[in-house]
Amino acid sequence: MPIRFVTSNEGKAEEAREYLDDVERVDFDYTEIQGDLESVAAAGAREAFVELGGTDPVLVDDAGLFVRALVGFPGPYSSYVEDTLGVERVWRLCEREDDRRAHFRTVLAYAHRPEDALDVKVETFTGSVPGTIVEPRGDGGFGYDPIFEHDGTTMAEMSTAEKNAVSHRGRALAKFADYLAGEPAQTKGAE
Repeated sequence: MPIRFVTSNEGKAEEAREYLDDVERVDFDYTEIQGDLESVAAAGAREAFVELGGTDPVLVDDAGLFVRALVGFPGPYSSYVEDTLGVERVWRLCEREDDRRAHFRTVLAYAHRPEDALDVKVETFTGSVPGTIVEPRGDGGFGYDPIFEHDGTTMAEMSTAEKNAVSHRGRALAKFADYLAGEPAQTKGAE
């Protein structure tokens, strides 16, 4: 049975296919509640599962950039901040800070109906990658990739394969793949 990955971003779906056998990208605009990443992803997965027929499993992800000097900003509002302020302004907010440590974090929410169950079950899997906010560099990637440096290289300077090898989403997908394979996986906040 395919897993429907609810995203408009084909790059996310391609990354998921590196970890999972049967992924179908579905472009569905679920209601994005305000809250932490876990709440947003879980609510989106539950809604998408029901609205898309309530039979095949659904996977939703929510991700954010958390900057230490900005007390976790933009966090769960990362997409909105990117669209309204832009990546350059986030860099300018950080450039005078002594501590520019940050991390990207993804929460995957898996909505499915186990055999003999009446209700939808939603489980979450997290991944995180540490880094530093730097002056924009590189032409690859998307979003905050030009200002997020991991081990001396911005995500925008990495090839797709290099980025996927260290990405927050990849780390969450690896945990999810282990779960599907029946191996013990950490959920709810595991990094």
